[in-house]
Amino acid sequence: MVLRRVSFWIALAGIILTIATLWGANKKVAPPPPMEAPPQNPYPVTVAAAGIIEAVNENVRIAPPVSGLVTKVSVTVADHVEQGDSLFQLDDRELRAQLQTKTDSLPSAAARVAEQEIRLRDVQDQLKRLQSVTDRRAVSEDDVKRKWHEVEGAKRALIRARADFHLARTERDEVQTLLHRLTVRAPRAGTILQVNIRAGEYATVNAIEPLIILGDTETLQVRADIDEVNAPLVVPGSPAVAYLKGFTDKAISLTFARIEPYIVPKRSLSGDNRERVDTRVLQVIYRFERPAFPVYVGQQVDVYIERPVEGVSDQTQNRSENTIRPSDTSRSLSETGETP
Repeated sequence: MVLRRVSFWIALAGIILTIATLWGANKKVAPPPPMEAPPQNPYPVTVAAAGIIEAVNENVRIAPPVSGLVTKVSVTVADHVEQGDSLFQLDDRELRAQLQTKTDSLPSAAARVAEQEIRLRDVQDQLKRLQSVTDRRAVSEDDVKRKWHEVEGAKRALIRARADFHLARTERDEVQTLLHRLTVRAPRAGTILQVNIRAGEYATVNAIEPLIILGDTETLQVRADIDEVNAPLVVPGSPAVAYLKGFTDKAISLTFARIEPYIVPKRSLSGDNRERVDTRVLQVIYRFERPAFPVYVGQQVDVYIERPVEGVSDQTQNRSENTIRPSDTSRSLSETGETP
């Protein structure tokens, strides 16, 4: 009797537990609020894009003219350099030895030129003396012609000696030029953004990673990537604003600079797992003054570009008035079945 009661209560408890489990599984749990509010669209009609901050003259990826061993690095990150300042030095011992050899050969070549000049003057004087003799019985015609040929040969020898001297000097200058190339210098004034080479490392010409990145950080710009489907919606001169990732309450006013007239494959990835990496984009360049809060070259931003309201259909306008996340721009209008 007691065993039946225990079995009954155990079965009842199992039924209750099953019902509670199923009820809890069907209950909808409210999603947690976002850690950061999304950026607000400041315009009634807009085109959204993902952008990246870069130097106004674009970054310069410094590479060596030839492959070689790095013997000295003259700059560090954040250093300001002027045009022509030394950045790093490649091993130049072999070229210095060649330069010394070429330099030492110059006095010998110059001496040969001087010898030929003296010989030419000598045979010319002899020819003049022979030609000045009025009595043809004292000097034969053959002697005069033979001396004339000696003068012409001396002239040719002097030309060859001078050519050899100029060639030796040119070879010295060539080695000097190659030697100067081994000192890699700044092509323009700017700030050192990255240094990826150390003394003792071997620098290659076709390295994937640039040895040094140089940029002008005094004036910055934003390179906004517009999906090629939305490219016709961008009007030159349109104002825009940008928001730093995670700082949606701090807007950066942008001034239109130019539109790159060539559609390129997308390179600046936002990190969203829904992003299409095969997207082709139109790049629009905007400049801005440095805000009160810090911004850095290479930082990603959310960009909103104003669209003119005239000539826009109600359906397109209603779609654009909603808040748009730049990370969702890869889902183009063609994917939703709509036509701009």
